[in-house]
Amino acid sequence: MAKGSSINGNGGGNGGGNDGYTIKGRGVVSRVKFIKEVKKDMHPDTAIYKRNGVEYARNKPNSDKPDNINE
Repeated sequence: MAKGSSINGNGGGNGGGNDGYTIKGRGVVSRVKFIKEVKKDMHPDTAIYKRNGVEYARNKPNSDKPDNINE
């Protein structure tokens, strides 16, 4: 289970979307696989959102520290 701060987006998708994510200790995971893991609640700090019909991951709001996937 990865915490939000240990997940980074890799970009590369249309319009700047992430085609994959790098997870500390695991390496690169495809967007499709990562979305499936988020849906199984394997990453509780992460949520799914749709943009133009495509699902992406982003971190749930956290007021303690900045930990956006793309930062």
